[in-house]
Amino acid sequence: MNALRNKVQLIGNVGNDPEIKILEGGKKLAKFTIATNEVYYNENKEKITDTQWHNVSAWGKTADIIENFVTKGKEIALEGKLTHRSYDDKEGIKRYYTEVVANELLLLG
Repeated sequence: MNALRNKVQLIGNVGNDPEIKILEGGKKLAKFTIATNEVYYNENKEKITDTQWHNVSAWGKTADIIENFVTKGKEIALEGKLTHRSYDDKEGIKRYYTEVVANELLLLG
């Protein structure tokens, strides 16, 4: 049951070409966004699409796969964990950032 405590699964379209960084020590990081869509009908029977944007990062072998096969617009499925962090910006204002750290990826379509 521990594996279910912080688990995220998303299917959506990649919003931008992944940004790839090689950090000190040679660790590879991939960062990109993914859009998920939920479709429903309102009380007037009008179709409504609710799009949510998610920040995604991945490390190591998963980042290698992203670098080689993932581009803007591709439909993908991913699994990972949700992380939250905060930082102070240049003006000293505390900012909050939420992202999915992906550990599995499936290319769709």
